[in-house]
Amino acid sequence: MTSDRAPLSTPSALSALPAIPASFFGIAVGVLAMGNAWRVATPLWHLPPDIAPAVTWSGIAVWLAVLALYVGKWLRHGAEARAEMNHPVQSSFAALGPVASMLAAMALLPYSRPVALAVFAVAVSAQLVLGLWLYGRMWQGGRQPEMVTPAIYMPAVAQNFVAGTAAATFGWPQLGMLFFGAGLFSWLAIESLILGRAALQPPMPEAQRPVLGIQLAPAVVGGVTYLSLNGGAPDLFAQVLLGYGVFQALLLLRLLPWIARQPFAPSYWAFSFGVGALPTLAMRLLAAGATGPVEWLAPASFVAANFIVGLLVLKTLALMLQGRLLPAATPSR
Repeated sequence: MTSDRAPLSTPSALSALPAIPASFFGIAVGVLAMGNAWRVATPLWHLPPDIAPAVTWSGIAVWLAVLALYVGKWLRHGAEARAEMNHPVQSSFAALGPVASMLAAMALLPYSRPVALAVFAVAVSAQLVLGLWLYGRMWQGGRQPEMVTPAIYMPAVAQNFVAGTAAATFGWPQLGMLFFGAGLFSWLAIESLILGRAALQPPMPEAQRPVLGIQLAPAVVGGVTYLSLNGGAPDLFAQVLLGYGVFQALLLLRLLPWIARQPFAPSYWAFSFGVGALPTLAMRLLAAGATGPVEWLAPASFVAANFIVGLLVLKTLALMLQGRLLPAATPSR
């Protein structure tokens, strides 16, 4: 028997997916960074061996989920995706996709080198193309001063530093040195722009202030890259990078009441990469034989990082349960 009713029009599964912002890759980056910290801490302090894999696989699961949603955004909400990529601030967060993918590749390496290598190859190619496109656009000028935020570190600094660490992890330190150089000198050039905007322009709007958490990342992420390339020696430059990272962490603590005027939102995950990398750098220095302040800094920063990232997870889950984490899906027309 056939029905004489017209079939109901229902949106496809893809069209019902929310058009997530690229900044959601920061959640995967933060969890994967903590997985890396736990992998360093476990042999250093003889911690339970099951925690590091649990955190790592949680990060991989988040990475896959965000990646699927972001691909769905381009397939079903192309206009929104293109508008985001043309925005002078929001577009920088797209660099977190390759960053998260390179972190995932390193996390997968102990389990399957071919799979990890495939993820790395795609991610490192994407980071180079995306970094040159986004950073090159900045060189063309026209950016308003209020649009200069620490987000501009990500295309040229974060991507290159993580690519350097990943290349060394896969056994190609000479390639890693090239990426490290690109990230290092880009960082030094860009930081003066960010400080100039902060000193000479009106205060950042409250909604933008959590992005300042990115300011912690360059020194400590770069320090982890440097240790991956120099054989792990706790030399002067490695400890100098740690010192600047600690100073940035203290500066963010001093600014936290001003930053926290913005209610919790996923943008607070901007803190997580640096928060995870700081104890990783300190612990690697300690494991390599460094003495002095690093002996108490490593455990203190590791405890603080677990608390901060744990709090971010709980607050993010609370938003999810309240239905306020993801933007509402807009069916394609």
